Amino acid sequence: MSTDIRQLFCQLEAWVSQHMIGQQSLINRMMIALLAEGHLLVEGAPGLAKTRAINTLSQGIDGTFQRIQFTPDLLPGDLTGTEIYRQQDGSFHFERGPLFHNIILADEINRAPAKVQSALLEAMAEHQITVGSNSYPLGELFLVMATQNPLEQEGTYPLPEAQLDRFLLHVMVDYPSADDELRILRLTRQEAAAQRSDTAPPHRIGINNILQARQAVLALPVSEQLEQYMVQLVVATRHHNDGEVAAALQYGASPRATIALDRCARAHAWLAGRDYVSPEDIHAIAHDVLRHRLILNYEAEARGERTDDVISDIISRTPLP
Repeated sequence: MSTDIRQLFCQLEAWVSQHMIGQQSLINRMMIALLAEGHLLVEGAPGLAKTRAINTLSQGIDGTFQRIQFTPDLLPGDLTGTEIYRQQDGSFHFERGPLFHNIILADEINRAPAKVQSALLEAMAEHQITVGSNSYPLGELFLVMATQNPLEQEGTYPLPEAQLDRFLLHVMVDYPSADDELRILRLTRQEAAAQRSDTAPPHRIGINNILQARQAVLALPVSEQLEQYMVQLVVATRHHNDGEVAAALQYGASPRATIALDRCARAHAWLAGRDYVSPEDIHAIAHDVLRHRLILNYEAEARGERTDDVISDIISRTPLP
């Protein structure tokens, strides 16, 4: 059964790759977030197909998709929904907002004020929405992909660290290669001319299939030595560790980072067709798991260090089991 479900996910990943040229890492991270029951923050310049990525993925899933454009004038009720007064019988009726969908694209999330961000935070963390004195549960499948543009900072509201930590992964999207860009050019020309007949995915994955796949991922064995290794990677980021790496950081990662390393490494191994987790799986996802959970101090920033450099240093200094 697990093999059959894994084949469905591999077919979906391959189909998305046909429509998302040059962004294989982003596609893989979306699949991992889906399997690890987490959310992802995607950062990159405009025009790199961030919106197209999650939209294409949603077409292969038997669930609902909603795109929300975040703007400074957005209100929490625009996400959660509001109580509407019915004049006929004098009662109130809750009109559900766009968060009551399975897959959410929060486009340019850092353009919305803190009130709106906190409403999204509750949905991400608790899988529920509270309006007034009532709480409404969300569906078993609830995935948020938030995007932000690193080029424009005017009129934006930086995400608070508490909300950043709620994201399972922070993915950086870069420009495609020249060869991939040529393929993108030809693909968009074909789509504009409506010459493609294979726009539909071969199979739509049902929500029950996703829940079964999550259980299969959780069942993957992880050795005690690898568990210790993941803990040591995270502990190396904290101040009570007197190493050179921790000296570059103002704040390290919380235990949520260790949990995320474990879940994502399992999902990475499962997608690769293996029934065990290896150190390579941990290394493959370590930067995306830790990138948004570490805060450099002023001295490190003045030296021009980057968070990714610190993570690479941590990996190189932590001995393999």
